[in-house]
Amino acid sequence: MKGDFALKVCLLNDSFPPVLDGVANVVTNYAENLVRCHGAEVVVGTPRYPDFDYSVYPYKVVPYQSFDTCALLSGYRTGNPFSAKYVAELAAFSPDVIHTHCPAASTLLARLLREQTGAPVVFTYHTKYDVDIERVLKVKLAAKEAIRTMVSAVEACDEVWVVSRGAGENLKALGYQGDVRVMLNGVDFAKGRVDDAAVASATAGYDLPAGVPLYLFVGRLMTYKGLPLILDALKLLRERGRDFRMVFIGKGPDRELLEQKSAELGLTDRCFFTGPIYDRETLRAWNTRADLFLFPSTFDTNGLVVREAAACGLASVLIAGSCAAEDITDGVNGFTIRETPEAMAALLERIGDDLPRLHAAGQRAMEEIYLSWQDAVAAAYERYGAILEASRSGRLPEKKKLAADLLISLASKSLEEQERRRQAWTALQESFRETAVGMMENIQGAAESAESFRHKLREQLRQDIDELRKKE
Repeated sequence: MKGDFALKVCLLNDSFPPVLDGVANVVTNYAENLVRCHGAEVVVGTPRYPDFDYSVYPYKVVPYQSFDTCALLSGYRTGNPFSAKYVAELAAFSPDVIHTHCPAASTLLARLLREQTGAPVVFTYHTKYDVDIERVLKVKLAAKEAIRTMVSAVEACDEVWVVSRGAGENLKALGYQGDVRVMLNGVDFAKGRVDDAAVASATAGYDLPAGVPLYLFVGRLMTYKGLPLILDALKLLRERGRDFRMVFIGKGPDRELLEQKSAELGLTDRCFFTGPIYDRETLRAWNTRADLFLFPSTFDTNGLVVREAAACGLASVLIAGSCAAEDITDGVNGFTIRETPEAMAALLERIGDDLPRLHAAGQRAMEEIYLSWQDAVAAAYERYGAILEASRSGRLPEKKKLAADLLISLASKSLEEQERRRQAWTALQESFRETAVGMMENIQGAAESAESFRHKLREQLRQDIDELRKKE
């Protein structure tokens, strides 16, 4: 089926600009590359953020009703997938494939759309959602039930993709019993290092002596990404008389905590927190300037920032056995350690001053683990075609029946009825408006005619009076 026609793809995610996170970045790159490289028709469905202009994209975005949960969910709004108007708008797009990237509102919306359009649903498992659920829901029983509900939502999809082998193992550990397919994400960095002038401009104002190792982290500032481990390792490194600089780029709820810890460890003259940097070329410049990327996270299922670093010839230090380390050969295209500050400090003490070795590993990373979004989305597009063909020929594996399926079906029918009523009411209102406008136009026309008649009558009377006066 691939190549017969351009596919119509509906992308759904609970985050999208103005929110900037890893999965939002994935969705924007999917949309852009599907349109640009494959001529696909794309619509993105996402919760609405007030006062944001969604018309700036070269594809349609349907921002549906949302609620302000930013204080509870670290800056994220919660979408309402049961908004009849927006479900109807997405269904009217008649997608060939629905691709959801979040197991919450987006996947519920995907199931409603499948009920109305018959399009198969693909789900990508990007992150260890159980960690976030347990962080937000402090009550274990509530968190356990939320995780069970999430797994059921994933099992309802027609095909499940994971961004790494480890992500698939995590999903199965939560109780998922279906098959998974590893589909890697790409990066939107061009392959290659930035020139010296751009690096100097991007890093101006920071104390970064030449020849002193510069370590870098880019991402959300969350303690569960292993960031306290970095600070503890750097404290050990300083105590051993080693010089270095460390830069943290990003924002997150734990930034203040991490800055406080840096101060307590006496690292403020060597550790810098820049805040978020949104310009991609500036981020490329920082990755070019750094000598080693520190990413001791066992939470991330893929770690796009590791591949972004590799695009700029920057090797990473990763935890052995973590998802981000799956394609890393220790000492060749990156470095792996045990998950302890002592292990990181020992590695940095051993190789931190050997800048040629670090740069050689970075070059190998560029050659071996870099993946562009163009190539990643090309693989996804080809798989979309296979899924659509299997769906139309009845060869998709039958999904096990879930208790929520009946509710989804009933909700879909209810939303369709609501939308029909809304459209009928809108049509009736339009009819009333047109009638009212017509009546006003008629009244205005009659008034104008009456005024014209009065004017002509006055003119005629004036002329008659003038004639009588002449006769006198």
